[in-house]
Amino acid sequence: MTTGHDTGPDVRADGEPDTGARTKPLLVLGKITDILDAFTLQRPVRSLGEIQQATGIPTSTVQRLVSNMVAEGLLDRVGDRVRIGVRMAYWAGAAARGVDLLELAGPVLRELRDTTGETAALFRAEHGFRVCVAVAETRHVLRREMHVGKIIPLHTGSAGRVLLAWDPMLAEEVLTGPLETLTDHTVTDPDRLRTLLAETHRDGFAITAAERDDGGSGLATPIFDHSGAVTAALTISGPTMRLTRDLCEQHVDLLVNAADRLTRTLGGRPPA
Repeated sequence: MTTGHDTGPDVRADGEPDTGARTKPLLVLGKITDILDAFTLQRPVRSLGEIQQATGIPTSTVQRLVSNMVAEGLLDRVGDRVRIGVRMAYWAGAAARGVDLLELAGPVLRELRDTTGETAALFRAEHGFRVCVAVAETRHVLRREMHVGKIIPLHTGSAGRVLLAWDPMLAEEVLTGPLETLTDHTVTDPDRLRTLLAETHRDGFAITAAERDDGGSGLATPIFDHSGAVTAALTISGPTMRLTRDLCEQHVDLLVNAADRLTRTLGGRPPA
């Protein structure tokens, strides 16, 4: 029953008074975070309508918050659209200083492993090869063997294709050298491989099967550093009998979004 009189502030679950001044800014910060999260490496520029659809925030609130975020430099206007503000780069640079990709990758790899059921790994290019630098192995008994420190030729598999597709100088260095045949499906023709690298760069990911071992499939996508250079390839791999082409295609968005998160956490950006 209400009396029509002010009975004082509400009480939170922890017994402390809820003054309103404490909760309202938090609600606003949540909406600002939702708006910032609407921007991705694949969708770096958005209209107000697209932001509203992505966040579910009422249109009038989106308009008001976006105007204030532009005024504070959190967002920049691009015609009638907006993007993440250049001012954010200063904060991202400070946040990324000292951040270790391998430390960040662990939870992401485990999340990918638990969601897909397959092995998730991180590869870097080293001296003409690709090296596994982090891995979350599948819990299935039947698996593709993978371990930290595993060395694989760069011209084979989805991770190698990603690392070469965004590093033209490294790609030419590899393609002008001998290309070892590992299976009947290993691509050893330089011109054919150049075509596949161009397709990978266009698509933003690579899917391969049986290139480095018979009966194995994988998909990979790039992670970029602050300069826009590819720093690693994020992969999901498993036996082809379980990880079919169709299933690889279903996992693409999941993998790309995970790589996007890692890139942004590192203060990275895609190449111009």
